[in-house]
Amino acid sequence: MISHSRGFRLIVGWFRGIFAIIVVKGVSKSFAKMGSDNEGTDDYDEKIKFVSAIAKPLANKKSTKKVHKLVKKATQAKCVKRGVKEVVKALRKGDKGFCVIAGDISPIDVISHLPMMCEDRNIPYFYVPSKHDLGNAACTKRPTSCILVNPGDDFAEKELYSKLVKEAKSEGFVSY
Repeated sequence: MISHSRGFRLIVGWFRGIFAIIVVKGVSKSFAKMGSDNEGTDDYDEKIKFVSAIAKPLANKKSTKKVHKLVKKATQAKCVKRGVKEVVKALRKGDKGFCVIAGDISPIDVISHLPMMCEDRNIPYFYVPSKHDLGNAACTKRPTSCILVNPGDDFAEKELYSKLVKEAKSEGFVSY
């Protein structure tokens, strides 16, 4: 955590197993970010501990990396809808695609209706363990609860998209 107070920067966090508060003057932002970065947050097993019980089908470690790569490419191609309001609006309008939902959303009522909407409209979906990683993959600074990837005709990653859709359908997607 970094806070600014009267020209000083206050860096709070763990340093070699000891909780430390460091007051520094004139440190660049890149150094402050580097000092406050959590090295252990990239561990998939740690993130699964915070996932809700209804987060099924949950993408495994390899699939999660593929999903994040797809979301990053789709964001760069401007083929995504992010956030609950945009995704629900797109689903109601009849947009097709691939839905990615974060599993660590609290309260879960915020996204509990999305899997049913996706199944009713025959849209495959996956849960990923972290809303922060999903937000980073979508090139935003904010955590993102859900994303709908809606590839156009000129989308470059069609192969990755079709592979993930096939995997989501085989994992636990129910079609009526």
